[in-house]
Amino acid sequence: MSGVTESGVVESDVVGGGSLGRGFRWLWAAYAVSTFGTRLAFDAFPLIAVVVLDAGPGQVAALAAAGLAVGAVVAVPLGPWVEFRRKRPVMVAMDLVRCAVLLSVPLAYAFGWLGFAQLLVVSVVVAAADITFRAASAACLKALVRSPDLLAANGRFEATTWTATMLGPPVGGAAIGLFGPVVTVAVDAVSHLLSALGIRAIGGAEPRPRRTQAARLRAVDLLDGWRYVLASPVLRPLFLNTVLVNALIMATAPLLAVLMLGELGFAPWQYGLAFAVPCVGGLVGSRLARPLVARFGEHRVLVVSGVLRVCWPVGLAFVGPGAGGLVLVMVVEFGLITSVGVYNPVFATRRLELTPADRVARTLSAWTISGKLTTAALTAVWGLLAGLTGTRTAVALAGLLMLATPLLLPRRGPAPGPVPVRPAGDG
Repeated sequence: MSGVTESGVVESDVVGGGSLGRGFRWLWAAYAVSTFGTRLAFDAFPLIAVVVLDAGPGQVAALAAAGLAVGAVVAVPLGPWVEFRRKRPVMVAMDLVRCAVLLSVPLAYAFGWLGFAQLLVVSVVVAAADITFRAASAACLKALVRSPDLLAANGRFEATTWTATMLGPPVGGAAIGLFGPVVTVAVDAVSHLLSALGIRAIGGAEPRPRRTQAARLRAVDLLDGWRYVLASPVLRPLFLNTVLVNALIMATAPLLAVLMLGELGFAPWQYGLAFAVPCVGGLVGSRLARPLVARFGEHRVLVVSGVLRVCWPVGLAFVGPGAGGLVLVMVVEFGLITSVGVYNPVFATRRLELTPADRVARTLSAWTISGKLTTAALTAVWGLLAGLTGTRTAVALAGLLMLATPLLLPRRGPAPGPVPVRPAGDG
């Protein structure tokens, strides 16, 4: 059975064994096909904007930032809305929405109607649907899988993510070279349709969540996910740590592209290779998570892997030209991704353990929205910082700031009692 450590942290039953069930297998298959489709279409919109629409750097940056930020804002009311509905129909609906809007891109391209505004709208709708789907899928996972098996399930999702990240972009690049700039968007659309079919195949009756609060959603209810997270002495540091670390990693990605492809003169295939090969570390880390937790305990593995994952990025500030620079990037990325591969499934399991079933959608929605908005903001800030201080200096500053983030990880302390949360409909 699950227990509470002296730190007040829920320790799961660690390692469930055997099959995770037919329902999980279909959920995993749906996740795998849509994730591969999305990774196949990685950076497709910026490429289409540049190659097809002759967009400049400012428009490409606006497309990336607006898709994250506006999509996150649009998704704010959807978390509370999803909470009191059956999760699988919501997931199917979000898959079908993503399929439809993504298919509009190759169709408009075929008829010569494609414009920048359409790409912007599609990116916003897809971002909002992604957030909603993710919140509903977490609640679905918690309902399908026993608590002792959550770490195994999250480890499989993590391994799938890194496999798709390793294989998707190179295959997508080859497909674009052979079939044109919008082919990967069409494949991504079809992958969401297949995902919807997989979710439908889960079968079984899904009970309708009971809503004990006021029937009508009010404006104050929109903040319920944030209120719960920030009131929890264990979830709050995890929230602050993961949002900040992930945002800093993503904010430096465009700067590394500028540094390697521009200042250091690496070829595009070398740049792709430098970030694809280390994804093997994600597979290694995700496979290590369960045995490490079984041996050392959930809390210790969470903290140690959380510290290790931020020790690597500062090394990217020292990348140089030639083979030595390429090897340095691969080593740093391998260390980072391996640590992340351990941390992510343990963290995801801890978050689900600490979140009541009737709050998962709101909590995950608030978490994801915060992450996307923070990433968009820091990407813009670090772009300005690079203009003022230089690309390499901006990358180094992000790495140094990450070294301080372990201070936000949960520490040992007295076991907390239940988190008091005012019902969403109370006045």
